[in-house]
This record gives sequence, structure tokens and C-alpha cells, in this order.
Amino acid sequence: MKEKVINIIKASGKVEPFSMGKLKGSLKKSGAQDAVIEDICSQINDNLYEGITTRKIYQMAFGMLNKKHKPMAAKYRIKKAIMELGPSGFPFEKFIGVLLASQGSKIKLNQFLRGACVNHEIDLIAEDETKTSIIECKYHNLQGVVCDVKIPLYIHSRFRDIMANTNAEGKEYQCWIITNTRFSVDALQYGICAGLHLLCWDYPAKDNLKDLIDKYKLYPISCLTSITRREKELLLDKGIVLCRELTTKSDLLAEINVSAGRISNIISEAMSLAAM
Repeated sequence: MKEKVINIIKASGKVEPFSMGKLKGSLKKSGAQDAVIEDICSQINDNLYEGITTRKIYQMAFGMLNKKHKPMAAKYRIKKAIMELGPSGFPFEKFIGVLLASQGSKIKLNQFLRGACVNHEIDLIAEDETKTSIIECKYHNLQGVVCDVKIPLYIHSRFRDIMANTNAEGKEYQCWIITNTRFSVDALQYGICAGLHLLCWDYPAKDNLKDLIDKYKLYPISCLTSITRREKELLLDKGIVLCRELTTKSDLLAEINVSAGRISNIISEAMSLAAM
């Protein structure tokens, strides 16, 4: 296959050269076998044109993968699925809470902490034997949106106000910012300089959000291909965020009027994904 040399348009509007290697890498992480990857990449290569969007490339790859293996297609769309944990953003906070709990932390959601100047509503508090992490979750449901420097500036000032009214003797306190998209260059620079802990889709280079989802197999129900968007929203309203939760609460599918035949298919996909 002779790869085409073209420019593509990213969700942010940035133009950059197309990388077949990146496409192969994303398909590889979905669990697709080499022969499947080569077939999909060959078909996409034949349909590339100057100025094609990353969204269009993703849609082509997802459609081909979905015809071959639904659980792999579900895993391939995880980034998009995380953006569908809305619109309120609370399911994303719960999702992050489960992720941190999987690492051994005790989690408290939606807490109020008194600062030296004002009170602060905190998305998450994670505690273990040695430290307490005060965590703010920044959820975005649109591709191309980044957390700019104003966000760590604001969150850092809140953290300092809380610390001014906290007896931190004998225990470490950390300030975390977690987002499902990315941080701007200035946001990263300030966060690192200020000693904040930043976690996003692809930062840090190791154990970023993408890595941790795969490591702990925390796949959200929004990545399932066998249920509709409305059905996903109804399940999220009932507090079901993860595929592994759905596999033990299949009765909730009947409650939202999913037919018995489809329930079997949905649970099968959820179980296959949770086991990947």
C-alpha cells in the first residue's frame, strides 16, 4: 500500500500531515488484529483527500471495525464515548471516582470545604494512608476544546485558600485537575510550575487517562454500539456509568423498554468489552 501524502484538518481546526501510523496505533489499541488493521487502513487510504477531517477518518474506521467486531469498535470509540458522559458532567465525575477507587483510594463526591476566605464545592476528594487529593474534573462534550491556563490558575487559587484553613501536619495534600480532553501549552506549563497534578486524555506520557481506562478496564456504557444514545442517557440517569455495572443490572434495560432480544445482545457486548 502506497500511503497518500495529504493534509488533514483536526477537530481544533489545526492542519497537519496525515499519519497512517497514528491510525494504525489507535486501531491496535482497540484490540484489532494486524490483518484487520491493514485492511481498514488500505480502504481508508484509497478514500483520503486533501483537507479531509479527522472526524471523517474516524467515522470511516469505526464503521469498518464495527462490521468486523463490535466490542473492538466499542473500545475504538472510547474517547468519543467519554464525551457522551453528559450533559451535566456528573457521570464523568463518578467515572473518575471509580477510576481512582480502582487505584486504592477512598472517594468522596461533591464535598464542601471551608477555605480561609470562602467555602468551596469540590468535585472529588481521594484519600489513602499518606495523602489527600483535592480534585476538580473538567468535562467537555466537544472535540477540539482544551483547558486553557485560566483553569489551573483558578483551581490553584481555590486550593491555596483551602490549605490556608487546613491543618496539613503529618499528611500530604495534592491538587489535581482531570479533564477528558487536553490542556493548552500554557496550562501545562503553569500546572507543572505550581506543583499541580494534571491528568488528561494523553498527559502524562504514561498512565494518562487513556492508559488508565485500558489498565483498569473501565469502559463506559456510552461506548456500546448496540444501544441508542437515548438509552445510554436513560441508563446514565439511573447511575449506570460502566459496562461492568450494566452486566449485573440487566433488569434496568427492561425498565427503559429495551426488548428481551436486544437485552441479550447488549449484555453480550458489555461483557465482551469488560473482558478485553
